[in-house]
Amino acid sequence: MSGSFPAPSRETWQAEARRALKGAEPSSLDRIDADGLRVSALYAADDGVLPVIAPRAGDADGRAWDLRTLVEGDDPTLVNAAVLTDLEGGAASVLLSGAVLADPEPLGEALAGVALELAPVALDAGLDGPDAANALAVVAKGSPRARLRLHMDPISAFAEAGTSPRPIADHLTLAANTAARHAGAYPEATFFLASGRVVHEAGGSAAQELGFAAAAAVAYVSAGITAGLSPERALAGTVLSVSVDAEYFDALAKVRALRLIWRSISRAFGAESPAAIEARSSRRMLSARDPWPNLLRLTAAGFAGAVGGADTVVLDGFTRAVGRPDAFARRQARNTQLVLMEEAHLGRVDDPAAGSWFLDARTRDLAQAGWSAFQTVQAEGGVLAALEAGTIQTRVDEARSALEAAYRDGAKQIVGVTKYVDPDVRPAPVEVSAATQPADRGSRTFAALRPIRLSEPFEMETSA
Repeated sequence: MSGSFPAPSRETWQAEARRALKGAEPSSLDRIDADGLRVSALYAADDGVLPVIAPRAGDADGRAWDLRTLVEGDDPTLVNAAVLTDLEGGAASVLLSGAVLADPEPLGEALAGVALELAPVALDAGLDGPDAANALAVVAKGSPRARLRLHMDPISAFAEAGTSPRPIADHLTLAANTAARHAGAYPEATFFLASGRVVHEAGGSAAQELGFAAAAAVAYVSAGITAGLSPERALAGTVLSVSVDAEYFDALAKVRALRLIWRSISRAFGAESPAAIEARSSRRMLSARDPWPNLLRLTAAGFAGAVGGADTVVLDGFTRAVGRPDAFARRQARNTQLVLMEEAHLGRVDDPAAGSWFLDARTRDLAQAGWSAFQTVQAEGGVLAALEAGTIQTRVDEARSALEAAYRDGAKQIVGVTKYVDPDVRPAPVEVSAATQPADRGSRTFAALRPIRLSEPFEMETSA
């Protein structure tokens, strides 16, 4: 048509790139990631990139995604005040952790005034997940349409602790039986959280995180079916979870890749079901000495979750590396998402990454690498057997060592920590919380996937 712009050829792009690089080839910017995948500097239509369509299944009560806040605490009155503040301030749901989950009475006090059929309530109770699930079910009695997110995830708790009070297979069976017991009473509930975040926080690669999440999902769905759930209900009752960080292109591609992997898993169970993905911000990316730049890191993570198509996004408080976030930090976490949703309008387009040659190629590469990592775990007997044998930990250790070396050698930088360091850091307040001793889970039976924080070694040097 008259006045249209000519489509530039690949050669034109390459010529422009060479000029910008002062004669260097664009391929000089190519890199190999932690999974051995090539990330090119230039992508074009003639690269043969297959399009990827991976939108979230639907809106969250008219919103693009479920804005979920994390509320922790042991005092039911304080937790209730924080929950109501978050919901009144724009959150759609809450994720609870702490001693309030131990019994129906404190949990009921913590959720006073919350309409459970309107505001989903998710739990983070580790190996005590079934007890917390039972407590929430008691609190929700009389609300059969309550949107409970029980989030039982004994596999991640087992992996991080390196042990469990009883054989982990028993914990998995208990979680599945708990799910089957509540499935009829709460048809809107989900039961399991199949998460790869424990691998990410321990320094693992994207493919390792995806493979772990997929293997956990298969373990939970299989256990649910054995406990009496139909394949359709077991699949619908399983929420997937990955970490999103400031490397937002890779993070959003990881969310999209997880949706592709889930398609193959659900088809294998004979009941294709849309994925429900909860993206949580990375903790390993956060700095402690100067927590203020974490606000930007968390904004980038929220961008990745939103554009990647996560159904739910949970952002941590920016002071997490210092201590338990206070009301100000929780407000910032909530408002960050509100700005991304209501001012930046990130959710107005379904799967906005679709059509980008780079992001479609990256999504497919990560999906294939994640599927390969999943197949490796399955060949080792499944996620529990692989953890007990230590093979998952060995691979994560290798990825973590390479990642730490990249920061140590200067190949990667952390703003505010290794580059552009503020010599006069403003303190950031945190919530006072009682120090608690970790529960005795018995002697360790294998190497744990312990969380790391990438800034910590450099911060220790600064303080020394």
